[in-house]
Amino acid sequence: MSFRILSTTCLSLLLVACAPPQSLQPASGGPTITGEGTCKTDGLEWAIGEKATEATMARVWRDSGSGLIRPIAPGQAVTRDYRRDRINVHIDDDNVITGIDCG
Repeated sequence: MSFRILSTTCLSLLLVACAPPQSLQPASGGPTITGEGTCKTDGLEWAIGEKATEATMARVWRDSGSGLIRPIAPGQAVTRDYRRDRINVHIDDDNVITGIDCG
């Protein structure tokens, strides 16, 4: 078997292994975003102190108008880049939302 065929076969197997199994992929693409996708925190005070359930996080995402949502756990490393289209949801050790901001 030539080196080229062997390397192509190995590369193909690695790419297939990178795809998550169907059971781990979300059932839907998330809430429908209206507007331009820019993050807004106005009116999200209701979420502070709530459990970060899937339904709560989906409502925060939808109500913020953001294109992305990023849950942040205590001590979690996060990038420091600012994105106008991302809402950050800070969650404590008990899975309770402690803060919400854009970026």
